[in-house]
Amino acid sequence: MALGYKTRRRLSLLILLVGLPLYIVVAVNLVDWLNAWRGRPSVPMEFLVYVGLGVLWALPLRAVFRGVGQDDPDAPKDP
Repeated sequence: MALGYKTRRRLSLLILLVGLPLYIVVAVNLVDWLNAWRGRPSVPMEFLVYVGLGVLWALPLRAVFRGVGQDDPDAPKDP
């Protein structure tokens, strides 16, 4: 089922304001847990882990964010 423009816009706002900060907390705690378990990795490896986690959250949500910055396609056109 396809989401409407307004629904995707509201959902994307909710994801960015609530979900992304929660994901950041989880990602930092995950890296901290890995540091405690295996020892601190090198700086480039830690950077790659953060970049990977930073990209990972957006991949399943691409459909929600696609086209949200554009004008509403369902809005009536001005003559």
